[in-house]
Amino acid sequence: MKSRIIYGPILSRRLGRSLGIDIIKKSDFRKNCNFDCVYCQLGHVDWKILTPSDVTDLVTTEEVIDGLTNYHKKVDDLDYITFSGTCEPTLNLELGNMIEQIRKISDVPICVITNSSLVNREDVRNNLSKADLVVATLVSGNEETFQSINRPAEGIELQDIIKGLRELQKMKGARVAIEVMLLDSNNGYLTNSSDQEIDKLIEVLKFIDPDEIEILTISRPPAEDLIIPVTETRLKEIAQKFDEKLGRERVRLVLKGLKRKRSNIEHENLPDEVYDLILRRPCTFDQVVRSLDIDKEELSPIIEGLVEEHKIIGISSENGMYYRAV
Repeated sequence: MKSRIIYGPILSRRLGRSLGIDIIKKSDFRKNCNFDCVYCQLGHVDWKILTPSDVTDLVTTEEVIDGLTNYHKKVDDLDYITFSGTCEPTLNLELGNMIEQIRKISDVPICVITNSSLVNREDVRNNLSKADLVVATLVSGNEETFQSINRPAEGIELQDIIKGLRELQKMKGARVAIEVMLLDSNNGYLTNSSDQEIDKLIEVLKFIDPDEIEILTISRPPAEDLIIPVTETRLKEIAQKFDEKLGRERVRLVLKGLKRKRSNIEHENLPDEVYDLILRRPCTFDQVVRSLDIDKEELSPIIEGLVEEHKIIGISSENGMYYRAV
């Protein structure tokens, strides 16, 4: 089953109804990234890409525009067009040109979700600055914790990321939101929700000075079973501390449980659409129903068929059964 460049829409806790763009083709790998994060909802990275020049089978600007122009769904209430998916989008250096060309055919705001790994590069910052919103990950202010959680490709260092994020913010192009994914562990693995880690994160965030800070924890099964969500009580404690030190007006606590009214979507090949969504974002049965605006009776045989074909698997979590692409 060949996946599309354009997928969704996805119902996001942060972005509302978001239409996704995946700009590195699946190729021989399920993921195309330079991190192997312990919390990643897509599982492990088979091969960590070092630099943009190491990427093969890049999506072109023409393919993105063609995909958006001819996309068979008509969604009347999109909040964002978002670069994300199975890859780290900044590894494709055509990203800036893609954003410029999308603006010629759509007035929907454009977001890039990035792991921040390449923001020390001027060309990557220039590309990111053309978006309306950049959601950039920062899990720690300490190198050891960063390496423990993100497990980056060799040569990627936290101080370069911190300095790059500060330079991106100084460009005053895209609105910069820092995503702080807070984690706990069930066996003492080094994570980032202790008081010492939070104090260091606050220090670093003051230096970066982003427009927005998003605090959240995992809601989908992570790559490593030893990683567990931070409790809601602890999240609220941390959010209160961030409010006091960084300003309540830019701190956002993102909790699970997003609900959204259904929209009008036309479908052409529903099994492919379901697979495309799950490939990029593991979902529960109900999340697929809400995202793609379909009936449960329509979805049940599709999910059963994808499982039987070994295209997806079910993974149990405290939030229910999630389906992830194989």
